[in-house]
Amino acid sequence: MRALFRLVTAGLLVLGLSGAAAAQDKKPTMDDAKTITLKAAELLAAKGLDDAAKVFNADGEFKYGEIYVNVIDLDGVWRVYPPKPAGVGQNMSQVKDADGIFIVQEIIKVAKDKGEGWVEYRWKNPASEKIEPKVTYVKKVDGKDLVAYVGIYK
Repeated sequence: MRALFRLVTAGLLVLGLSGAAAAQDKKPTMDDAKTITLKAAELLAAKGLDDAAKVFNADGEFKYGEIYVNVIDLDGVWRVYPPKPAGVGQNMSQVKDADGIFIVQEIIKVAKDKGEGWVEYRWKNPASEKIEPKVTYVKKVDGKDLVAYVGIYK
């Protein structure tokens, strides 16, 4: 009986891991970016920045492939930035895209004015090393002066 249980458990684990790997191998969609952003904002509201940051920085549901959760405060200071954790604490409000658009200011504007929404800009894709269109879903965190967002290349 124990052997059967181990076999079934191992099989389910393999299926679960292969399903997660398959999900991470596919090109993320705008729906993926929006869904992950909304879940990230909920986690930030419920658990706070420190606990959420640990989850966002670890490989898994919130960080895989080109997907990762950014968190800034309403002044434009990075609070979570998984690709470069050393950047946390830097004010990014003056960052411009390839066309001179202040993208962090746009993200904050959407968060303040609408609570959530899309921001489009052009950014260097590290995979292709080319400037490409990017779209980011933005969500202001309920009860906090924080904004979560996830972007994908089009």
